[in-house]
Amino acid sequence: MQSADGLVKTPRWTSGLVAGARRLGSMLLDIAYPPVCLNCDAPTAAPDVLCANCFHRLRPITAPLCPVLGLPFEVSLGPDMLSAEAIADPPPFSRARSAVVYNEVARTLVSRLKYGDRPELARFCARLMAGAGHELWPGNPILVPVPLHPTRQRERRYNQSAELAQALGKYTGLAVDTDLVRRIRKTRQQVGLSGDGRQRNVAGAFAVHPDMLLRSKGRRVVLVDDVYTTGATTKAVTRVLLKGGAESVDVMSFARVVIGTELPI
Repeated sequence: MQSADGLVKTPRWTSGLVAGARRLGSMLLDIAYPPVCLNCDAPTAAPDVLCANCFHRLRPITAPLCPVLGLPFEVSLGPDMLSAEAIADPPPFSRARSAVVYNEVARTLVSRLKYGDRPELARFCARLMAGAGHELWPGNPILVPVPLHPTRQRERRYNQSAELAQALGKYTGLAVDTDLVRRIRKTRQQVGLSGDGRQRNVAGAFAVHPDMLLRSKGRRVVLVDDVYTTGATTKAVTRVLLKGGAESVDVMSFARVVIGTELPI
């Protein structure tokens, strides 16, 4: 159908037909592959969600918390009260936030996202991260995933942190730059290493893009990762970004290890 100004317009009934076909396709997929819980595989009413039982077992991190490291406090100690860890070892980044405590449910989600070829799990994780990181989004920062070495990314097929960043960008409307930081040295996995061992493992492993200042355009950087354990990796990436000219860096992860509730990682 052509309008008076010469532009071709799609009839409304055609748009409705397309929308109906999409709904029908979705219904047929649900019949053939009924949605299940992302953690325990129990049937669910919608895809990419947890069942009520597993969702209840997640431990969201909310205030009161350390304004720097995002560690949850048992009781409110005042808006400016820092955790003992933040006082003893101040991080190079400004703020770190995480959506949930790293417990059994969070570990299963991260493991399936990271090693189980389940990139679609990033959508669920990012929904929680978008709410937990609400303090970090004002000012139009740029989302930058913690990079994998190219060899490891080929082995896994994708970078789980990049999947989280892309999904988070869709929920927040923020730009994502997956190439602003590169991993230039292949390191061993951090699993099983001590805090000092993790720091030595990632020392000198990262470099910023040669055109970093042009690409970032003076915006604040929010590093995106799956799990915050000791912070060795995010601290190493932060230092490289600051040295490369970033004004400030924040950190956003899906889960974080909390003393007294941590699991082997």
